[in-house]
Amino acid sequence: MESREAEYSVQEKRLKERISKIGHPLIVMSGKGGVGKSTVAVNLAYALSLSGNMVGILDIDLHGPNIAKMLGIEKQSIFALESGIEPVEVSKNLKAVSIALSGYSPDQPIIWRGPAKSAVIRQFLSDVNWGELDYLVIDSPPGTGDEPLSACQLVPNVSGIIIVTTPQDVAILDARKSVLFAREIKIPVVGVIENMSGFICPHCHTETDIFKKGGGEKAARELKIPFLGRVPFEPEFVEFGDKGTPFVSFEHKSKSAEAFIEIVARIKEFVGDNQ
Repeated sequence: MESREAEYSVQEKRLKERISKIGHPLIVMSGKGGVGKSTVAVNLAYALSLSGNMVGILDIDLHGPNIAKMLGIEKQSIFALESGIEPVEVSKNLKAVSIALSGYSPDQPIIWRGPAKSAVIRQFLSDVNWGELDYLVIDSPPGTGDEPLSACQLVPNVSGIIIVTTPQDVAILDARKSVLFAREIKIPVVGVIENMSGFICPHCHTETDIFKKGGGEKAARELKIPFLGRVPFEPEFVEFGDKGTPFVSFEHKSKSAEAFIEIVARIKEFVGDNQ
């Protein structure tokens, strides 16, 4: 028992040392699945790295880890050194860690209860050699369960929670729960992003509100939290996402990419990043 307590104490010390080197930890949440949360997390991390920041992205969606696929690094692996776990280097300024990069078969379901999931998240935070980071983007699974709660409890200096929703009433209803979750654990809400806010036709480039529009902004106003912006849906996102290419990396900036870059600027302003 004493040995286990000593090991826990050493890990706790390591965790504090690693986290102290991270400028702005951000947690990306959604009230429900299917709203494009991981797409937003990947593009947020990518856009921040393109602006010269050192960025890490940590995938704690243990039951549905998609970050590796969306970044085109699913064939690579994290590996352990004596000094800790080495993340996968996506680019010069961007590193990534996911359970999908640790040798698990993508077809193998993760069947873990809460304590096991919390232990894995703790290990990712305490043992990964992130180095000095300006931002750590943490992609959590939908809902307000063990994973986001563990991240919020283990990271003492979370800069804020970003909530992703779509315009429909049912998505807004669940997004409200994410806001109340953040308030309950006393972490600031950076704001709400309304994803899939309009569909842009690839042929005539007109925009159609197939999922309605404005629900996220209305909810933000009612909950008195910032509204970060709308990201319209463009069909080519699906193709490029499957190829592991974040849409903000396109040389030809789409309407969605431009909207996202404005959202990132608002996030940087919220955390006080004046670079």
